[in-house]
Amino acid sequence: MNRLAAFALCGSVLMGAVTMTRADQPGPDWMPMEQVIVKVLQSGYSRLSKLEADDGRWEGEGIKNGKKMDFHADPKTGVIIAEKPAD
Repeated sequence: MNRLAAFALCGSVLMGAVTMTRADQPGPDWMPMEQVIVKVLQSGYSRLSKLEADDGRWEGEGIKNGKKMDFHADPKTGVIIAEKPAD
């Protein structure tokens, strides 16, 4: 019985790891990264240093008005939905 419980626990952990890895990939209905870059640059950013899929949205870093900023962009439209000065 202990072997069965250990096997079930390992299976659950592995399935969770696969799910977490998959969550960091752009969804099939997301705007392509290249188009998001264009949208972000059009919104006032002069340079991007990072852009990645994370937690169901695009997350990135860039320079806006001479300041390093962190931002979140809508996955389907590329519109910035949150931004703050980078730490």
